[in-house]
This record gives sequence, structure tokens and C-alpha cells, in this order.
Amino acid sequence: MRNICFYFEIHQPLRLKRYRFFEIGQDHYYYDDFQNEERIRYLADQAYLPTNRIIAELIRSSNGNFRCTFSISGIALEQLEQYAPEVIDSFKELAKTGSVEFLAETYAHSLSSIFDANEFKQQVKMHSDKIEVLFGKRPTAFRNAELIYSDEIGELVSKMGYRTILLDEARQMLGWKSPNYVYNHEYLTKLKLLVRNHKLSDDIAFRFSNQSWNDYPLTAEKFVSWLNAMPQEEKIVNLWMGYEALGVFQRPESGIYDFMKALPYHAMEQQISFMLPSEVGKKLETAGSISAQHPISWSGLEKDISPWTGNDLQQEALHKLYGVSERVRLCNDKPLQHDWLMLQSSDHFRYMSHKDAYGTNYESPYEAFMNYMNVLADFLERVDAQYPTTIENEELNELLKTINHQEKEIETLEEELKKLRARKSKKEN
Repeated sequence: MRNICFYFEIHQPLRLKRYRFFEIGQDHYYYDDFQNEERIRYLADQAYLPTNRIIAELIRSSNGNFRCTFSISGIALEQLEQYAPEVIDSFKELAKTGSVEFLAETYAHSLSSIFDANEFKQQVKMHSDKIEVLFGKRPTAFRNAELIYSDEIGELVSKMGYRTILLDEARQMLGWKSPNYVYNHEYLTKLKLLVRNHKLSDDIAFRFSNQSWNDYPLTAEKFVSWLNAMPQEEKIVNLWMGYEALGVFQRPESGIYDFMKALPYHAMEQQISFMLPSEVGKKLETAGSISAQHPISWSGLEKDISPWTGNDLQQEALHKLYGVSERVRLCNDKPLQHDWLMLQSSDHFRYMSHKDAYGTNYESPYEAFMNYMNVLADFLERVDAQYPTTIENEELNELLKTINHQEKEIETLEEELKKLRARKSKKEN
């Protein structure tokens, strides 16, 4: 039997206000509240709320057989809580159906997996904690920001306890292989790798309303016929896209919602079912290993990380930012730590790209760079006030060792306390 795995990404950065050089040291608030609220409200009304209603109806009318997955960054969750709490409520209702899975990712939708392994691990835990608090279940499958993946990142993810990771179809990794199989990590065979079918995903997300497209109009019947024409041994088709595809990139009048409503029924008529990533990893056999020695992503034709790291502006900003990561983690200043997360969003570096500044509202990559660096200069001054750069790295490392040791002791004591409470509860019963 063939299966479809639907996954939707939700992420919006906290956009920066125009921050001038003379404001450094004077103004420690960096964000354009009006623009952020306006963007979230627009997406909530045009995409998130109406699509959530349709998905809830599909789950109900199919007796839970329609299933789909979401990855919502911590930054997006915070903005939804502040500006559109009804969206959070609608996701809570979807979570109760048992037909929706929420993935783990970096809280800040950051590039920490490339630049700072400790920060990466901390953000993934922070994000999973947030998902568990909001939706009642801890994620068991993982997707990185921008679907960035390498063998080394896979190893980090595996050590954190995840057994399924999502990545994109990149020819430098797959070669001649089809994305419609489950694979495993090159040397960690228990780590299952799911690969996005980028053609079929983009047919829905980007080409659906394009009247010059050879396959326009795309109907549910036509789409299912493409799935049926695939070799029988190809058991999984991963359809992954940004959630804005439904309602914003593809407007309601394009027929996208009618397509989404019809697709599950035409699929199920043809014995095609829907699976969640964690189910795919557990239930389907792997077709061998694949390897990505260098990081890949889901961006552009190259499927690499150059949209965020490909020029000197980006490299300079990233070097300055992650150069203070250890000092920030030592701070107890909550506003400073929150700004640290917000400034790591991958979008800020995408806006500095010369070849693909997707989503930018700056007139040039250089303008994006200058604005970000002004903000970063003020942020670095605040970090320096807490832990001056005159402190030697050896002294910092000793402080970090002490803190890590204390954290481990606390975790051990908490585990012992849980066991004692469990024993006491058994005795009382």
C-alpha cells in the first residue's frame, strides 16, 4: 500500500525595526511590532485559521484516517500566542484528534546546527518543551530549520533521542535514488531519514494556480493518478510545504481548498493512506543508507546552505553572533537571552543574500546587513557588560563546567525524587 506524508512548516521571524547607528547603546528594543503583528494577523486570517478548519473537517469526516504534521518554530509560537491566540487554540483542537503530529526543531529557526552544537541541542530541547506544554505531547520526530541536514547533524539529532528526521531531495545526496523510500543514516542505522518529494510538493505549493503550467489545472484525480503510476515498491510520498501555500501563495479562488478537500477521498479510494513521520519511521522498511557529508537544505536548485552563508556579509554577521554564544549561555538576563534567540533566526541572514533574499523588505542585502549589524552591536555591548571579553576562555570554560555539573546534579536529584514519589504512590494504593 502507498502512503502520503503531509507536513506543513510555520515560521515567521521577529522582524527588526530600522535601527540606526546612533541608537547603539541607547535603545535596546530591536523589533518592528507593527509589522510583526500585521504579518501574523494576515497569515492567521488568510491561511492558518481557514486551513485548520478544513483539516479538522477532513480528520473528522475520514474518522481520523487523514493525518498530517506541523513544524512550528518557537518564534512563530510566541507571536501567535501574542497576536493570534485563536490559532494556538485551533492547533490544540487538532492535537486532540490524535491525527496530527508536531515535530521538534530549533526554537529560533536558527543555523545553530552549523555553528554551535551546544546551542543547537539547547534550542531543540527548549522547542520540544514548548510543544509539550502547548499541545500535550513531546515530539519524537525532528526537522531542522530550512531542512538543513548532514551526517554530522543527523548524529547530533540521534544522540538527543530522535529516531526520525526529515530532509529534502538533493541530488548530491540521493543521486539516482528515489525520494519515495525510507532511508537510514550512513552509519547510525536506527536513525530513519524521510525525503521530501520536491516536484510533487512544489506542484501544490507553487505551480497549482499557474495557468501556463503544462499540468494546469491540477485536480485531485490527476494528482492521485500520478501516485498510482509510480512503481509499487515506492511506499511513501512526502509532500512538505510552508503552510502559507494554502490560502496565501495559492489563493482560495484558485481552488486550492477544493483540491485539499478532495485529495484524501480520491487517495483512499485508491487504497492510498496517510501517515505521520513517526509512523513512517517505525512501520516502513528502509531501502538502505544515504549520506550527506556537506550540509544540504530545501532551498534553490543547489539545495545547499549558501542562501544563508554564501557571502562575506553573512559570514561576518554569523561570526560575530555565534562568537558570544558561550557568554550568553552564562547570563541570567532574560531579555538578553530572548534577544539572543530572536537574532538567530535564519531569515536575518537570508535577507543579506545576493542571490535569494527571500522574504526581505530591505532594498538591498547591504541594507539588511547594516541594520542587523547595528542591532548586533548594541546586543554585543550588553553581553560584554555581563561577561566582558577580557575574561579568558579558560575561565569561561571552568564556569561552564561548574554550571553543567550543577545541572546534571539537579537532573539526577529530580529523577530520584520522581522515583520516590512513584514508590510512595504505589504504597498508598
